[in-house]
Amino acid sequence: MEHLMEEKQLAQFQQKLAEEEKSRRTIEKYGRDLRAFLRYLGETGRVDKAAVIRYKESLLECYAVSSVNSMLAALNRFFKEQGWYDCVVKLVRVQREAFRSQEKELSREEYFRLVKAAEKRGKRRLSYLMQTLCATGIRISELPFITVEAAKRGSAVVRLKGKTRTVLLPAALCESLLGYAIQEGIRKGSIFVTRNGRPMDRSNVLHEMKKLGREAGVERSKIFPHNLRHLFACTYYEMEKDITHLADLLGHSSINTTRIYTMSSGRKQAEQIERLGLLWIDMADEKKPHNVYYAVTGKYISLNLTPIIPAISVYVNLLSERNQRQIVRKRQNQNGKAEICPESKESKRETGKSAHENRTIEAVYLGGLF
Repeated sequence: MEHLMEEKQLAQFQQKLAEEEKSRRTIEKYGRDLRAFLRYLGETGRVDKAAVIRYKESLLECYAVSSVNSMLAALNRFFKEQGWYDCVVKLVRVQREAFRSQEKELSREEYFRLVKAAEKRGKRRLSYLMQTLCATGIRISELPFITVEAAKRGSAVVRLKGKTRTVLLPAALCESLLGYAIQEGIRKGSIFVTRNGRPMDRSNVLHEMKKLGREAGVERSKIFPHNLRHLFACTYYEMEKDITHLADLLGHSSINTTRIYTMSSGRKQAEQIERLGLLWIDMADEKKPHNVYYAVTGKYISLNLTPIIPAISVYVNLLSERNQRQIVRKRQNQNGKAEICPESKESKRETGKSAHENRTIEAVYLGGLF
């Protein structure tokens, strides 16, 4: 079934979102996504399921899956509002990432270098702004709620997206912000404002942060305001391991959203996998497990004797088809070389020493693994 999509419908839809008390940024985002689809349709503006699917495929060629799904969500919401349920399409299914992208991961050291570069340039406002974002985990859109009044009481009341939450401000941060406000002549209201007195937005902050990249030795791909929120979340989770409380601090309605911030880095994941030690080909011969048969228990086990061979005497029973049996003893002599000696009265006496002086293991030799 075909439907006709027009500009006046988009205006009515945005008005509906405003009545639902959606944020200004959300309304603008929906408007951009819908108008982009309208341009794709051309002059006819005719919509059917096939056209939406083609548009979905064209988006996948240009954008990341997360961005595509965001655009499709806007279209689906509009279609349902119009009653065009036959045009609703499925979002792109994607497996949740197991670790964060190392190309965009901002480390604690890199963050401090950015702050230091801002201080060196005399950019105190930018320095305090980055520290505020990183020390509290607030969104860049919540920055206007960091006011002189909030710094005085040590907490900020954030009202955004129809929700209200209290953000605690570290004492040292409050002291610095109040000192900065006095110096800049800001007696009340938002602390981070432009020369015209308007609250700073994401574009202002992003532009200033990017300029610090070369001097701080940080890749530009890692420098954006939201990465400071990521660093706060990752640092808190590594310390406390409390995802529920972290969700409250970040203002998330769902813990599934918070999980994104708790993923370990790709580098850490690789180190953890390496420590598993499950690759035989990566192990030197002397480090490979030695299969031994305990005469006492009569059970085969896998035992790595490498770390303790220099410190113990290993008695091995050699069995052959000719029933030749010989108990051998491997030990390190003074020159560091192993010597083999047959069983004797002296060796028997030595085995009677305390376990602390002479630890022995009775085993059957199974194929030259020692």
